[in-house]
Amino acid sequence: MAPEATPSLADAVSAAFAPHGRLAAAEPAYRPRAGQQTMAQAVAATIADAGCLVVEAGTGIGKTYAYLVPALLSGQRVLISTATKALQDQLRGRDIPHLAQVLGLPLRLAMLKGRNSYLCLHRLQQALESGDALPPAYRAPLAQVHRWSLHTRSGDLAELPALDERSPLIPWITSDRDNCLGMACGHWQRCHVNVARREALEADVVVTNHHLFFADLAVRHSGMAELLPTVQVLVFDEAHRLNDTGVQFLGQQVSTGQWLSLARDARLAVHAHARGLAQVEIAARELEHAAQALRQLCGAGPTAQLRWAWQGDAPDEVAPHAWAECLTAGAAACGQVHGALQAVVGMHPELARVAERASQLHQRVEQMRLPPAPGQVRWVGVESGVRLVESPLDVAQALSAQVWGVAPALPGAGDSAPAGMGEPAANVLERSARHRQAWVFTSATLGDEPGLRWFTERCGLEGAHILQVPSPFNYAQQGAWYVPDALPLPADPGHSAALAHWVAPVAEALGGRTLVLTTTTRALHAVAAALRQRWRGSSPLQVLVQGEASKRELLARFRRSGGGLVLVATASFWEGVDVPGDALQCVVIDKLPFPPPGDPLVEARVRQIEARGGRAFSDHALPEAAVALKQGAGRLIRHEDDRGLLVIGDRRLLTQSYGPRLLAALPPMRALQSEAAFQEALAAITRTSTTDRSGP
Repeated sequence: MAPEATPSLADAVSAAFAPHGRLAAAEPAYRPRAGQQTMAQAVAATIADAGCLVVEAGTGIGKTYAYLVPALLSGQRVLISTATKALQDQLRGRDIPHLAQVLGLPLRLAMLKGRNSYLCLHRLQQALESGDALPPAYRAPLAQVHRWSLHTRSGDLAELPALDERSPLIPWITSDRDNCLGMACGHWQRCHVNVARREALEADVVVTNHHLFFADLAVRHSGMAELLPTVQVLVFDEAHRLNDTGVQFLGQQVSTGQWLSLARDARLAVHAHARGLAQVEIAARELEHAAQALRQLCGAGPTAQLRWAWQGDAPDEVAPHAWAECLTAGAAACGQVHGALQAVVGMHPELARVAERASQLHQRVEQMRLPPAPGQVRWVGVESGVRLVESPLDVAQALSAQVWGVAPALPGAGDSAPAGMGEPAANVLERSARHRQAWVFTSATLGDEPGLRWFTERCGLEGAHILQVPSPFNYAQQGAWYVPDALPLPADPGHSAALAHWVAPVAEALGGRTLVLTTTTRALHAVAAALRQRWRGSSPLQVLVQGEASKRELLARFRRSGGGLVLVATASFWEGVDVPGDALQCVVIDKLPFPPPGDPLVEARVRQIEARGGRAFSDHALPEAAVALKQGAGRLIRHEDDRGLLVIGDRRLLTQSYGPRLLAALPPMRALQSEAAFQEALAAITRTSTTDRSGP
């Protein structure tokens, strides 16, 4: 049951959302929504009680306003954290300023991002003076950054839309915790990171992100440590990403990217302050060779996206001897960089800082050559580079310590719940109230059962109030789902090609307007290749494929195309994709999104569940698949006027005993029982869309 707000804040929230209230007066399209007001009142009560609330708010509820209105009207200092920069920018640039104006609130608003989102003036100067050390391809974009740097106030690289966030120039013009010179930097007073932190400490509302929040819990170096104690209301939007984000920071990590960054920065520091020190160039080359050897051993590259278990001396996928050689070479090269710089560390703080980084990185590599710490899981991420990670299984202990005000406890025998989580909810809420902080966690997808245990257990929030607010959309009229019975089972090698063959005439009938979501990169490329082969030279339809451009660029093209495009994607496109209107009329999910059995975190969670006497499939695999299916299906209907079809290319949804649980996770769209029924629904959408596009 959701908490009830105290009369003062409750009345103010009710008045704001009333049919003739401030929102209605300011927004002609505003219509009161019962679900939005229910959530807003629950947030208001949580703020008044300094409690903890977990809200699953269905698509179309208007959850952003539902938490912003009570938070802003409370008059307390507010921190809002998101999973994506896109939502962070939307809150800072549009939603909060608009609401502040509508509600008549003179707010001081600030945004706090990670260091690599801000231009570093020192490193920009260093790059401009680097000469031949800077690759020629970077010189034109660097000149553009330099021109922008002369007039930007925030230094936020998001102001440069032409500079993709994956650009290899980014590390040359931004700082990180390792290479920041601190107060020894000549640009310290004008530093954009410091300015952002000062503004955050003075602001009434601060917008930040989950990465920064957990980075601070891990290293106390992001600026959040000073900010958090001064905040009374904390809201985590896109909260379903909290656990996956947190485990990246609450452990140890070594990567080939760190090795290459160290080699680059060592060269730049010597070029600027100690020219002629040939030993550093030799050591930097050794470090680059070690990084390249590790990447080649693991098969890293632009299309790689793997996560390997690492329980013994080496991951199962590589030879232990070759693995040990790569780590030994990397550790030795870091030591060589440190040793080569020792003779000149007194010449400039930057030389001393690079030497310190080399020493720390050497120690972390050496630690990775030893057995992991108790309670930690090790894994190797293989993408464009290689990451060696030692992390906890979840963020429960770290996050519960913040929310409930208790120190995390080591798991006891047969019980891994953090301290405080075994107490009655009243006790932990009382302790939280003594800290006078209200915590709100919200997302459209937080689980597949009323307790939302998929989310609360991993985040240590079992004592929180739970509220589920269903979507206001009429899914039975707006959408329908179908499982083609002619497709082979997903284990069949020909499944992806068969799916593409089935999807092609559907996309042709719709004039594109189709999003195909795959569960693996292999299926992604197979489906895309089959569609392109079918339409090569004979169709106006084009296929957009994840990885061939940034997510932002692909979605922008898809939204503004007005048709003619089919987008094939995996991974991050299962969530955070918002394409309202008739630009998207069909979502195809290739197969049921069960977690990959070889994933090290999955394997470790399975072992943990089985050690407690649980059942790995029903307690882990099914909830994971249900949540992912819910997220993927949620891409289809984004507005009350949307119409569309959901296709799931996996007959197991209808034939296996677990099918009803997964079907229950889908939006309540009508089921299409046959190919004829699907074709009829497809024709109806095609007729409606054609009429809408042709006008009256």
